[in-house]
Amino acid sequence: MTDDVQHMKWWGWGVDGVGFHWQDKPGFAPFVEQAVGLDLHTAPPVDPPSFDDITVAASLASPAFVSSLASIVGADHVTTDKLDRVVHTYGKSLRDLVRVRANLIERAPDLVVYPGDEDEVQRVVDAAVAADVVIIPFGGGSNIAGSLEPRADETRVVLSLDMGRMRELIDIDEESGLARIQAGALGPDLEQQLGARGWTLGHFPDSFTHSSLGGWIATRSSGMQSDKYGDIADIVRGLHVVRPSSAGVSGLLVIRPIPSSSTGPSVREMIVGSEGRLGIITEATVVVHRIPAKRDVYGYFFPNWEAGIAAMEEIAESDATPSITRISDARETGFSLATSKERHGFDKFAAGTVLPTLMKSKGWKLDDICLSFIGYEGGEAHATRQKKLVDRIVKKHGGMGVGKGPGVLYDQKKFDTPYLRDFLLDRGAAGDVSESAMPWSKVNQLHDNVVAAAEKAFDEIGIKGWIMSHMSHSYHSGACLYFTFAFVFGKDPLGEYDVVKRAIQQAFIDNGGSLSHHHGVGLEHAPWLEQDISSQGVAVMRGLFEAVDPGANFNPRKIVADLKEPAEVN
Repeated sequence: MTDDVQHMKWWGWGVDGVGFHWQDKPGFAPFVEQAVGLDLHTAPPVDPPSFDDITVAASLASPAFVSSLASIVGADHVTTDKLDRVVHTYGKSLRDLVRVRANLIERAPDLVVYPGDEDEVQRVVDAAVAADVVIIPFGGGSNIAGSLEPRADETRVVLSLDMGRMRELIDIDEESGLARIQAGALGPDLEQQLGARGWTLGHFPDSFTHSSLGGWIATRSSGMQSDKYGDIADIVRGLHVVRPSSAGVSGLLVIRPIPSSSTGPSVREMIVGSEGRLGIITEATVVVHRIPAKRDVYGYFFPNWEAGIAAMEEIAESDATPSITRISDARETGFSLATSKERHGFDKFAAGTVLPTLMKSKGWKLDDICLSFIGYEGGEAHATRQKKLVDRIVKKHGGMGVGKGPGVLYDQKKFDTPYLRDFLLDRGAAGDVSESAMPWSKVNQLHDNVVAAAEKAFDEIGIKGWIMSHMSHSYHSGACLYFTFAFVFGKDPLGEYDVVKRAIQQAFIDNGGSLSHHHGVGLEHAPWLEQDISSQGVAVMRGLFEAVDPGANFNPRKIVADLKEPAEVN
């Protein structure tokens, strides 16, 4: 076998395999072994712990308090069951999953309550605040920034308020393109209800299938099609937020869905990204769009990362308005090709022989190529015009289109990649993500220096590791880079993870990026907040939380630490 053919097989050109049977993908297994030294053919799966092996402290909630909440939501909708409490303790970060598997549950919620409507939320909040109980809202449980977990030293009763029963589309103002939706609606629930009436929200984060509208708002989420539809902060117009009643006056905070206003600092903006610290989001009025007549995602290749980023920047500055502009670096391109779907006949020949030959004839180095996905939505004429504009820019920067086939694969796999973390964890390896936004002038610098910082961290812990990236969102002034990193655990999984995660986060700040673009702050990213928004920015944020919630009942200590305690460094 020639070196070129071996290279094609390693990078997955035309390899077999579909679904989640990652180890069965001929390109994937050698890819993982090459990247992190994990042999999928010999690594035995690590059995996850049985729930019976997990230690959960007894609930601190008194029978009287549980009974009082049952009288509000019904006995079937309040529980102190240990399994329910464990499920509501953490999100889905690597740190969360490792701790559950290692039986490291320092502080679980004492009870879980499932309200059925806004009135029940108000009554639960009033009862909880009157009893000086901590309230942590729970949507889909997909958070990866530590926004859900109770602090280990919390001595008060902790209540997890699960919004899962509140998931209905209330109404659509079709003339205005505005929909009222309960905050507990998960992505599939929401799109199914909107789609039945010909509408879409257009918000598709990686966690779409397991995250809620309220969670998106509380963590300032961004979706895969934000180039067209905007981030959640652009999408949400009106809000209902339940806060404690006072002197018989309802605690419901209402933000009307006005297109724009000049009414002082935006309270709507204060709620977006507040992670439950200002109250419980129960309902949102959001901008919706008619389901587009045409939607296509095309694949493109660029000779290298720099050329691809230059093209993405020019597209953002042009008259083109694609719904998706995404480009993977060379490492992630290799990963994507190694997990591609099975090809047959001419398609297999074209992908495995013709395309690489064409690239080589252009002088491209196959180690450097970068795969891009660009989406077009709207009427037939509009989508066609957008593609023509983009194609000219792609050609100018040395790229080439490869049709809709890769785009179909992108749509098939777009919600799959997060599950790779669980697959690796089952085999004693870490896989996690982190993202940052930065001006266009900093994109290449940040990319290269984050990769270098991660590799230095891998060397520091003495473990072979892997990091890859893609540009996931474009703006006029900059972009978001989304990094995925992996390594095989040594003797101290969480300690090793901390070394790598800290290196990546600090490299974001040191190279002109934000500490997070759409995953929120929680506990995980709080140590870098002051470097991101300045000490005065932290002071303003802390002042807001302490003034609005003087009893520290709403998800305390998330985003910024209480004034009385030093910021915790993970």
